[in-house]
Amino acid sequence: MSLKETYKNQVIPKLMSEFGYMNLNAVPRITKVTLNVGLGKGIKDAKFLETAENTFRRITGQATVKTKARKSISTFKIREGMVVGMKVTLRGKRMWDFLEKLVKISIPRIRDFRGLPATGFDECGNYTLGFPEHTAFPEIRTDEIEVIHGLEVTIGMTTKSAEEGKAVLVNLGFPFTVGGAAAAEGNENKESK
Repeated sequence: MSLKETYKNQVIPKLMSEFGYMNLNAVPRITKVTLNVGLGKGIKDAKFLETAENTFRRITGQATVKTKARKSISTFKIREGMVVGMKVTLRGKRMWDFLEKLVKISIPRIRDFRGLPATGFDECGNYTLGFPEHTAFPEIRTDEIEVIHGLEVTIGMTTKSAEEGKAVLVNLGFPFTVGGAAAAEGNENKESK
């Protein structure tokens, strides 16, 4: 069963009973997934810019939108209009395909993974997850990598609180840490070795 079918057939009824929604349209849903990368030190490196763009194209199958600086900041040697990052917004079928790949393939491939932090929710229930390395995605071949960079994935939802947002993602199979217990358990195992 695909992630979208799981949401329709299992998650919606569960959320309706858990939160007491009377109307099907009141149930929180995922509206979009945004991936972005800040260029940071690679602002002046053309190779880094090209690598980040190719990474996004492979991962999402979509062209990137370059984000530009709104004002000049002399401390960071940034001028107004300079490209400082890239982003891609996924909706509809591509969004569901990406989320399925994220839950079933990419998250388990994160190095030293001990569960997702529940601190990534904002007050509206949207969730942001940072990847320190873009190599967690199956489209990236490790033998082709010249520059490793991180990226950020934001899941936008129609939720009204972080609690609702977490309930949606937990029911879809996102592996969250339980009150930091998983991280503490991992540290104990390291100390005992």
